[in-house]
Amino acid sequence: MIGEPMPNPKDSIIANLNQQLDAYFGAGKTVQQVASGVSAEAPFFGTTAHHEKLRAQRDKLAPAVRAEAAKGVIASVAAKSLGMHIKRLKLIAEENGFKFADTP
Repeated sequence: MIGEPMPNPKDSIIANLNQQLDAYFGAGKTVQQVASGVSAEAPFFGTTAHHEKLRAQRDKLAPAVRAEAAKGVIASVAAKSLGMHIKRLKLIAEENGFKFADTP
């Protein structure tokens, strides 16, 4: 206890991991390759209630953004007139399939 040297935590973790690997492969199990992006344990990102709420808010703004795009203005001018950030405006336009003019 007091006065005894403490074992290095990294060494104990490595030793424990090696014991688990030996037990796994000793039981005759093999390594499996999982394709990139495939997991049964992680939720699908982008489908949370928070994201759905944000999408609903953007959908409410879409008609005003579409009206600005129909005027033929560039995205920065439309963002200023609507009082929103240009990235949000471009995201709304991309989600709803319309584009802004390239030049004023």
